[in-house]
Amino acid sequence: MKKKVVIRMREGIGATPIANLVQMATGFASRTYLEVDKKRVNLKSMMGMMSLALLEGEEVVLDVQGEDEEDALDALEQFLTK
Repeated sequence: MKKKVVIRMREGIGATPIANLVQMATGFASRTYLEVDKKRVNLKSMMGMMSLALLEGEEVVLDVQGEDEEDALDALEQFLTK
């Protein structure tokens, strides 16, 4: 499943929120990726996520595939838009 999401993180997009996002993604069995422009990064990779330098208001694509993809997609979208 793929879904476009606009990042709206009130607490900012620094190392701590990224670590929390990676930890959340790791809790799901599904393969989780985040796409920005032409980059595609595994959401379970802290280094990969930090390399994106995400900005408030930026549009990204969540790509989640697996047995719990619906739950994972919902949780990740909520995290990025809170």
